Amino acid sequence: MIGQFKELLKYRELLFGLVVRDIKVRYKQSLLGIAWAMFTPLAMMLIFTFVFSRIALISTGEIPYPIFAYCGLLPWTFFSGSLLTATVSLVSNRSLVTKIYFPREVFPIAAILSRFVDFCIASSILFGLMIYFRISFHWTIFLSPLVLMIQVLFMAGLAFFLSMGHLFYRDVKYILDAIIMLWMFATSVIYPIKVSSPTLQRILMLNPMTPIIDSYRSLILEGKIPDIVTLSLPIGIAVAFFIIGWIWFHRSEYLFAEII
Repeated sequence: MIGQFKELLKYRELLFGLVVRDIKVRYKQSLLGIAWAMFTPLAMMLIFTFVFSRIALISTGEIPYPIFAYCGLLPWTFFSGSLLTATVSLVSNRSLVTKIYFPREVFPIAAILSRFVDFCIASSILFGLMIYFRISFHWTIFLSPLVLMIQVLFMAGLAFFLSMGHLFYRDVKYILDAIIMLWMFATSVIYPIKVSSPTLQRILMLNPMTPIIDSYRSLILEGKIPDIVTLSLPIGIAVAFFIIGWIWFHRSEYLFAEII
């Protein structure tokens, strides 16, 4: 696996080129360009704020609901957008897959990195909301990249599996569309997990994205360090998915050109 990683580093210029190309294609001929990266989480935040502050009241304690929701929607849109893009990455680049040799994992990784650019741009809204709602900037915010690393590792592992799956079975993309929608409501993206019953809380915590998103809120909005025991599950799942996904991806790579 170390050798495969070194080989990937040799093609870092190609990886960077694919990231730039994906971003340009996504926002080509749009009036706002890359500013659209902020639109999805911001629009969803406004909708859920109206629903959960006017219709179905949900208490988020001392944290105003809009920033509570946005802090969850920001990493979630990064997660969902990356997986949806990475899933079709091999099929979308069939001409390169069949004609030129290079590590094929550059495609799902490039999909994640291009969405990471969107994530960084949309993060400016979060800091603007913190200033508007007078949320203190705690030193723990500098630990949030560690949570981001766990999330990216988990996403990369899933991306390897999903991109391979979609290559062999085109139904994977449509199934993922439905799963992503249901998955969001099974994650503490738009509501605090404490509003659930104790039994349901334990079930929701088995979803690795729930402690990941809760950890973002703890570090950024509350100035608290997340419980390492709670984070141990997503860390273990992320590492396992990444290692197994990468190994399986390489062992199946010789079939890609034939199947695509």
